[in-house]
Amino acid sequence: MAGSETKYDKYKSEVTDQIVECVKKMGCQPILFVGSGVSRRYFNGPSWDELLEELSKPCPLIDKEYAYYKQSMPDLPAVGQEFSKLYQEWAWSSGKGQFPKELFESSVPGDAYVKHAISTKIKSITPKSADTVDKKWASEIASLQLIRPHAIITTNYDQFLEGIFPELTPIVGQQIIQGTPASVGEIYKIHGCVSDPTGMVLTTEDYQKFMRKKKYLSAKLLTFFSEHPLIFIGYGAGDPNIRAILSDIDEALPIAGGVIPNVFILERMAPTNQDTSPPREKLIPIEDARSVRVNAIEADNFDWVFKAFGSQPNLSGISPKLLRALLVRSYELVRNDIPRSQIQADFKTLEGAVASSEAFANLFGLTTVNDGSAHAANYKYNATQLAKKIGYTSWQKMDPLIKQVYLEKGFDIKGSDNKYHSTIMYGKMKVKKYSDLAIELLKKVKKGEAYEV
Repeated sequence: MAGSETKYDKYKSEVTDQIVECVKKMGCQPILFVGSGVSRRYFNGPSWDELLEELSKPCPLIDKEYAYYKQSMPDLPAVGQEFSKLYQEWAWSSGKGQFPKELFESSVPGDAYVKHAISTKIKSITPKSADTVDKKWASEIASLQLIRPHAIITTNYDQFLEGIFPELTPIVGQQIIQGTPASVGEIYKIHGCVSDPTGMVLTTEDYQKFMRKKKYLSAKLLTFFSEHPLIFIGYGAGDPNIRAILSDIDEALPIAGGVIPNVFILERMAPTNQDTSPPREKLIPIEDARSVRVNAIEADNFDWVFKAFGSQPNLSGISPKLLRALLVRSYELVRNDIPRSQIQADFKTLEGAVASSEAFANLFGLTTVNDGSAHAANYKYNATQLAKKIGYTSWQKMDPLIKQVYLEKGFDIKGSDNKYHSTIMYGKMKVKKYSDLAIELLKKVKKGEAYEV
């Protein structure tokens, strides 16, 4: 009866309508961003903290309780770095029989031993397919599969998602940067995978390398976030991975303090109190003392949430594997913003471009997928990031330098697509991005040095 509807029933109904409307409006399948909470939920997979504690037990050189290392180190990557060194020492002494012979080649990195131990542990507990997951989760897993996501992004090392979504293709580590940015039906394993333990992101050194390359990863994935519904599953709102990716979204898609409409975070709540109506939004602190608001979902049973995200019927009968194969083979693309933009080119530019059919095509906005990826990597700074590279705190302080170039040289950097600037389409939004050459030019202008454009 309608009169017996609880506050939580009403909450579920309203959130379901919100999700369905978002999916319908965007007209495409969702992107899933999956964290360790998913592995914990469905097969009792360890959190990062628990994984490190487990690693502390078999190695005799880790001779203190795990709590000691957490107290002594600034963060978990530092603990991973310390354990890496101790595992290496153990492997080359009394623990040599615990590791494969091939790990003792001189070319093998020193952290291979701790990562081998992680890989072995995780492989031993990960279900191979949806059928081998505990039956109590059968309904949720089936609803999760029916989402038929456009792609999945995960920081998990395990291969659980490959078992749940066997038609999706795993793309691991460096392959993400090197592959095409237009594919569908992929699992992006941004922190590595047990299939290649040496590439897993675990230690301080690993994270430093990851952060140096993160701008390229963000450039490739950002289009996903602007064109698709996005749901974070298995993360807490304060997780550093969420903070980092939301910071990238906020930089590229300025929403002036409003809720990012297509981004949802699903968090597990205690067995549902039917008299509660959880908050519908969540304020999440991100980088540089900023914060963003996203749509929040709290549930004990995820079944209804997954069903709502699987409400888009457009691709329900099409194999993601087939779609991916078609897109990979369709290697030509047209940047639909270029034909509507002014192109800055002189006679020499045109003459040189005509000499090469590929260069001529690129000049007028036609490019191969690989070149399109390079384009995103070349124009990797938004206005705020550009300003910081030059030494300012905001783009407003940098803008006079761009105006100075126009007054002195008659060249409007932002007025066209050129070697310093490009207008890039993220869904229906135009975002101005800048290159390293723009940094070099504007630094000279700021210092009063001679320059040419």
